[in-house]
Amino acid sequence: MRLTTRTNLASRILMACAVNDRAIVRTADIAEKCNASINHLQQVVNMLQSNGFVETLRGRSGGLRLARPMEEISIGQVFRVFETSAAFAECFDPETNTCPLSDICRLRNYITRAVEAFYHELDMVTLADLVKGNCGLSALLDMAPQTRPDCRNAREDADADL
Repeated sequence: MRLTTRTNLASRILMACAVNDRAIVRTADIAEKCNASINHLQQVVNMLQSNGFVETLRGRSGGLRLARPMEEISIGQVFRVFETSAAFAECFDPETNTCPLSDICRLRNYITRAVEAFYHELDMVTLADLVKGNCGLSALLDMAPQTRPDCRNAREDADADL
């Protein structure tokens, strides 16, 4: 299984918004920090906004921020939005399927169960699980760098280990 670029970008955007919790973040800043194209990010932001993950604000001081608390955003929900448009295999798309084995193939049932197990695992992961206490991520994506209390202790512990 391979995730689409859009799913990858959606994860980066959401993590950037979560690190900068409650702040309005510019798409251009996320693009720079995440090494991504602004055009691609804008398309993904539109999908995130239309699915209720982020809210966008227009204008000179516009940008985006999380539409709900990071603890309420399931990574499984996000992945489903971006991954379900692409069929896992040819036989999963009735309009383009040319496989003569489709009606009798048992592998398809096993793949269906495996994909559902994948999403089930991600349903239990929230955006907060990816961000909270992740000092490295905070250092990379914080748009207004500052010493974060939870990261300061982690740095002191790391220095003590040396």
